[in-house]
Amino acid sequence: MAPHPFRTLDVEETRVARDVILSLHSDVVVDFREIYLQEPEKAKMKAYLDLEHSSTPGQSPNGKRPPRLAKCQYDIIGLDKIPEYHESIVDVELKKRVSHEVVSKDKQASLTLWEFQILIEACKKSEMFQKAMAELKLPEGFELVVEPWPYGGLDLGAENRRYFQGLCFAQDTRSGNADSNFYAYPLPIIPIMDAHKREIVRIDRLATGGKGDSLTGKTHSERIIDHCQTSEYVPELVELRKDLKPINITQPEGTSFKVTDESLIEWQKWRFRVSFNPREGAVLHDVHYDCRSIIYRLSFSEMTVPYADPRPPFHRKQAFDFGDGGAGNCANNLSLGCDCLGVIKYFDGVVVGSDGIPQTHPNVICLHEQDNGIGWKHTNWRTGRAVVTRNRELVVQFIITLANYEYVFAYIFRQNGDLTVEVRATGIVSVVNIDPGKISDYGNVVSGGVLAQNHQHIFCVRVDPAIDGHKNTVMYEESHAAPWDRATNPNGNFYEVRKTTVNRSGGLDAAPQHNRVFKIINSSKRNLVSGNPVAYKFTPPPTQKLLAAPGSIQAQRALFANHHVWVTKYKDNELYAAGRFTLQSQQEVDGVHDMAKRNDGVVDEDIVIWNSFGLTHNPRVEDWPVMPVDIFHVNFRPADFFTANPAIDVPSGKNNSSVLVGKDCCKTEQKL
Repeated sequence: MAPHPFRTLDVEETRVARDVILSLHSDVVVDFREIYLQEPEKAKMKAYLDLEHSSTPGQSPNGKRPPRLAKCQYDIIGLDKIPEYHESIVDVELKKRVSHEVVSKDKQASLTLWEFQILIEACKKSEMFQKAMAELKLPEGFELVVEPWPYGGLDLGAENRRYFQGLCFAQDTRSGNADSNFYAYPLPIIPIMDAHKREIVRIDRLATGGKGDSLTGKTHSERIIDHCQTSEYVPELVELRKDLKPINITQPEGTSFKVTDESLIEWQKWRFRVSFNPREGAVLHDVHYDCRSIIYRLSFSEMTVPYADPRPPFHRKQAFDFGDGGAGNCANNLSLGCDCLGVIKYFDGVVVGSDGIPQTHPNVICLHEQDNGIGWKHTNWRTGRAVVTRNRELVVQFIITLANYEYVFAYIFRQNGDLTVEVRATGIVSVVNIDPGKISDYGNVVSGGVLAQNHQHIFCVRVDPAIDGHKNTVMYEESHAAPWDRATNPNGNFYEVRKTTVNRSGGLDAAPQHNRVFKIINSSKRNLVSGNPVAYKFTPPPTQKLLAAPGSIQAQRALFANHHVWVTKYKDNELYAAGRFTLQSQQEVDGVHDMAKRNDGVVDEDIVIWNSFGLTHNPRVEDWPVMPVDIFHVNFRPADFFTANPAIDVPSGKNNSSVLVGKDCCKTEQKL
């Protein structure tokens, strides 16, 4: 059977796309960057899905199936040795290129993992870098570690070349453990590589002063890490607590979900598809509950991490972790019994090397069920009978490692029709060297000689809704205290609910002081009980927006962070909140800000909602050496979508594996 149009490209399809590109560029060097699924045009896909959902079970509407397309991103290297970036779309069934774009040289393609190794090799070959390192008197037993990082936004007037930088640390090798924490020994130099020349062209030397010191003063001693301290986190180098007993998640009868075609997931009343791509990671498609449409596509669109240290070159320290390098590229290969517990289903991705040869990227998504406490409960105090159900959840999860940081992304489905987007931030805070005994306005000293810089993490989730169809409208409801009025509010206890329709594309903000709730409604469908339009609602987390000054390069690159919520009219291929190209950008181009500027009508239209939220992270000592998870939730909940609690039919059975605490607990339970 032909793969579903939303299914991730497999290894063979990827290989076909590669071969097509190579056949069209036989006289030049081709360096591949990415090959992944180009999703079908929405108009064609809607027609296909309509047939799929109305067809006989087991049948597929192949006559209307859109073509299987591969997006191929690659560099062409001619006689001048300067890479020219191309993007092509290949029909993998016809083995034919159907579109081609040579991307302007003022845009930079996202980084690839092999460019990391090129930087490290360039540092080894660079006399300039080796001389700078020799000035730092490292103690015996310490070795250099270079951590690749995107260059950040180009300064105004800077030459638009492709650069790459490395943050430098020293690793204590005396323990013999390859995972000894090198972040505890930051070094005050940054090598800058010209990616086209593949050579180090500059060394940025960092200020290490504290409060009241110059932004550019070089105050450190030659013995640069003598005041730093060992800070380990791997179990074999840490004295672990010994009073923790195991908790096991068991499902003796297996899972309650079913997976078909490595893409279709059915669980309880939920039905949806999952795919994986190198930029966004796991993406959800065609989400239904009890045969009713809710979301066409749901994804994590972008994340920016700007740092607040004004000392050069830290004004450029701003990563776009989806656009600069790709979340999917950095996805972990998840481990059974560690990242996900219980009975697990894993999904694989496909990655390519610079030669375009595909290989499986195993276990990049995990699917599992979990218990999250009580789902609903009521006790009849007259009879003493309590009816209680557990809140069973289905979790689609992927985890990415971006140098020092980890992010855990999850889509959480609940039996009551809720769908939650969850982000967990953990890992190791980004640090720089600080002189002994000093403190700083730009961060917090978390260990001897280690300054963790203040920064923000701002995420953006893209929601392409389909609430009982694709013609939807966004409105927001606020609750306001009503004035005293002898006729309408004689005792002052009344408050009014104000409803506002979003008519034109644009940005809006959270307003917790008014309990501002956004609703995605289908005005053509009415709830049979309330008479209100069917809807799903969400309350955007009222987190702090971007703090960089308006007009600064940091702010101009991340205009999507100016509002918590954006509403735009749908257009094919508008997927990225900060635009297609973020690497070394000076301004957000073709991102959500530009989409909103069209001032499109968005009432009863095919719309997209973008939700920006995040963390202003002023580090604590408790964030060192590895930060406990910081958790963010965006909850999408039915609002007059159903005619009653959709989880009222969840069984309320007793869990017979639960026992009383005590030495003879198991024996006591058996007697009962």
